[in-house]
Amino acid sequence: MTLLNDLIQGIRDHRIVPYLGPYALAGARHAVTGEAMPADSDSLILAMNGGKPMAPKLMYEFPRAAMNLELKRGRSFVEQFLTKTYGETRWSRAPLHDWLATVKPRYVIDINRDTQLQDSYTGTPHLLIRGLARIAGTDYRFAIHHFDGNSYREIAQNDADPSLPILFKPMGSPVPKPNFIASDADYVDYITELMGGFAIPSFLKEYRKDKQYLMVGLPLNRDSERMVMTDITYGSGTPRGWVLNKAPTEKEKRFCARFSLEIIDYDLNDLLATAGWALEERKTA
Repeated sequence: MTLLNDLIQGIRDHRIVPYLGPYALAGARHAVTGEAMPADSDSLILAMNGGKPMAPKLMYEFPRAAMNLELKRGRSFVEQFLTKTYGETRWSRAPLHDWLATVKPRYVIDINRDTQLQDSYTGTPHLLIRGLARIAGTDYRFAIHHFDGNSYREIAQNDADPSLPILFKPMGSPVPKPNFIASDADYVDYITELMGGFAIPSFLKEYRKDKQYLMVGLPLNRDSERMVMTDITYGSGTPRGWVLNKAPTEKEKRFCARFSLEIIDYDLNDLLATAGWALEERKTA
């Protein structure tokens, strides 16, 4: 596993940026029931719909299902569901996040909507960048918060200290206040502005130049996640990065070849084992 060792060392040296998808939360479980934290598209849809499957065309992707329920019950319904799921429910720690807490990478991208990445930097000053959508009064589609080791405060991009660790959560989180990219309408607005350059702070555009990425737990068979990833990692080095995936689809293979992503025959278990970290249930957050 020489390649994995090299990638892990690259993360430790802040040369390689972890890019976390839904399966990076493997091992996070409900503190009482032991059920897995809903993170991937199917589990989120089921949790949002009271455990019941939706129509096949809505089960295709979470943003589509969220749009359907937003139209029926209002945008606040989806936000309240995500806030309760990720901000008010106690979960055990995902082993990957326990490992990242010991490394504290200089820059992490996390498309999940939970707080475990933020919790991994508790006590460590950092910048939190979260995506915004469908708002008025600003040209930008991001909010920046500075964490001083105790609490968050919102700041302007010109006041950000780019020497601090940067936690980029484009799909949002419930902390310090709930904010999420969830429905199709959110994604359309956010991705449009992401492509136009208005969803990433200027200091991050500069910092990300020539960076390479390790995609962990990230399926690349849906357009929403692929479009977000390609724009966020714009200006990368060559190759753009590596994808942990032992069973890629033909669609994923074609996409990765097009965007200079190397699929490697390892998974999260292999990554953690090579890092000396077991994939097992840990303490409750």
